[in-house]
Amino acid sequence: MGNLTAALAAIDAANAADPTREAGRPAAQLYGERMSAELDRQHPGASDILQIAARGQHVERWLLPRAEYPEGKTGYLHWRREQGRRHAARVAGIMADAGYDTAAQDRVGVLLRKEGIKRDTEVQALEDVICFVFLRHYFAPFAAKHAPEAVRDIVAKTARKMSGPARARALEEFQLPPDLAEAVRESEA
Repeated sequence: MGNLTAALAAIDAANAADPTREAGRPAAQLYGERMSAELDRQHPGASDILQIAARGQHVERWLLPRAEYPEGKTGYLHWRREQGRRHAARVAGIMADAGYDTAAQDRVGVLLRKEGIKRDTEVQALEDVICFVFLRHYFAPFAAKHAPEAVRDIVAKTARKMSGPARARALEEFQLPPDLAEAVRESEA
């Protein structure tokens, strides 16, 4: 197995170049730290693969701006798919440098591309962590900028990506207004 500390440090170093700042820090680096903290909270003792995938979820994301793709759902989905491919390739290179074998690199790619969501426990664990990080750190600013219908829609879409146990935890942990809590419950069907 490779060196987990070296892999995480290399991801952090790559993300330190993010020109976007949040709380005075590179936004991608802060996001990676939040992902790791949430993973540790939800899945203490997670595998190296899952820890690396969580930290590398948005590695160098700013290098492929959303604006380079057409507006709308199709453009967004193409951009997101390309981001997953790029993140997987970048993290695989970091893992190789940290001594991880090709099988481990390939596995992290599966997680970062979200292959097997709802069927693969580690892919689903990563998705649950992503959703919790969004709800905990990014939902309030998103909600403040969007109409109530758009907010309800994003909550429903987020909840549909989550596992049943994660949806239940979200309802317990987050003080969602009744209409948004209902959107989470409706996603279970």
